[in-house]
Amino acid sequence: MTLEAIAEEFADVDDETRLELLLDYAVRLPPLPPAYHALRDAGVNMIHECQSPVFMTVEVTGGTVHLYADVPREAPTPRSFVSILVRAFDGQPAHHVLEAPDDLLYRLGLTHLLGMQRIHGLSAIYRHTLSEVARQL
Repeated sequence: MTLEAIAEEFADVDDETRLELLLDYAVRLPPLPPAYHALRDAGVNMIHECQSPVFMTVEVTGGTVHLYADVPREAPTPRSFVSILVRAFDGQPAHHVLEAPDDLLYRLGLTHLLGMQRIHGLSAIYRHTLSEVARQL
């Protein structure tokens, strides 16, 4: 699913449904492949700006982006947001990911629904993803 399609899905609903939709993404986060457990357990590739423990490894291989992430189920908001990024960016060409809008949280209609600290953490996850793609090109 493209990021545009996901944003459209969020745009077409009221705030209560938008939050429910966001939380639905929490269950869609694929499990972290065992090859990445040691990195996560060692604290490598953690998004420290997020209050919740968010592990995300971004790899660009042959111009294609691959995202591997783990966020505890007890942190449904960041888990949901990471799931959206994985769904939208994993397997996509790097140039496509780098064309993603800067204002994703706004486009998803989340900025007025979440506290500033949560927005700061989710923004850090998004910036990390895009900067890692750019760095690896």
